[in-house]
Amino acid sequence: MKICKAMITGQKKVEIQDAEIDGNLGPDELLVKTECSFISAGTELSIYTAKEEAVFQKGAWCAYPWNPGYANVGTVEAVGKSVTRTKAGGRVFTFGPHSSHFKYSQEALVMPVPEGIDSGIAAASRMAGVATAAMAMADRSLHRPTVAVFGLGMVGNLAAQSFRILGANVVGIDPIQARRKLAEACGIRSTLAGGEQKMLEEGLTKLTGSSKIDICIDAVGHTPVLLQALSVTANVGQLILLGTPRAPVSGNMTSAFNEIHLRNITVRGALEWCLPVYPPVGMFGYRTLPLLSLFDKQKMIFEWIRDGQLMIEPMVSHRMPSSKIGDAYEGLLGNPDKFTGVVLEW
Repeated sequence: MKICKAMITGQKKVEIQDAEIDGNLGPDELLVKTECSFISAGTELSIYTAKEEAVFQKGAWCAYPWNPGYANVGTVEAVGKSVTRTKAGGRVFTFGPHSSHFKYSQEALVMPVPEGIDSGIAAASRMAGVATAAMAMADRSLHRPTVAVFGLGMVGNLAAQSFRILGANVVGIDPIQARRKLAEACGIRSTLAGGEQKMLEEGLTKLTGSSKIDICIDAVGHTPVLLQALSVTANVGQLILLGTPRAPVSGNMTSAFNEIHLRNITVRGALEWCLPVYPPVGMFGYRTLPLLSLFDKQKMIFEWIRDGQLMIEPMVSHRMPSSKIGDAYEGLLGNPDKFTGVVLEW
């Protein structure tokens, strides 16, 4: 069958191409017709701009030419004989690409979209899935911990919201005023511009009563930011790496490791792909602290959206036809204050 799909063909080159896919489905496959997809600015722009060096490595997961996207809501047009997680005609959230149609295995995440949730917002909630990996990996045994989120782009904003929903005292930190204002509009009452160490510590003390924070989250993925977050993490506290470090930074790491050692700080990565897709049968082999499956996490996100607790719509600045993906990428890259989130409509 004839389809169209986005393709990043080289550095700063993206286009919509015509293609064909075989309509025959394997037993666990479904055929989805896309209604909306959402651009993951961090991952997709790193590949679009070749900041991710693997784009030039033949056989790499993102090697050019690459079909981007992993946030998709569409209608199931057909299912294989063994598919049990959805039926033809169902509206589903998947990790499908920017493509008018695609075949997809039910072994990857397939989640029915509840009635009343707009398809564009449901697709954008994929970023909440990324963000809530920090919540899933944190030890939240403290009653009402203080949490500082460094970086208030969409993922950092949603991470801050998730901890707020769970009852934490949250501070959002970002040098960009527009991002701080957007976070405040989404319910994050305490925000800081950050800055030099003394200024940061004074700001944290004014807002929380202490310059040291129980749980610090780096949602930027830049080593200097991560090291500053480490410096204000409390003794026996936690530092969660939510952003993916990409840019090389030279330096002596002994002081950082020494601080982790002397102050009993736990440093933990929060890449959501390490979580199980569906709830394990039993918990043998999995720690219950406090892991969630991707399915459980997305179900929780939809419940939060439905109940008005998680605010995503204020961050969706644009809804654009899929043919304008190049304009969307350039807007996200060159004007991030105005292009805070882009839904592509198919």
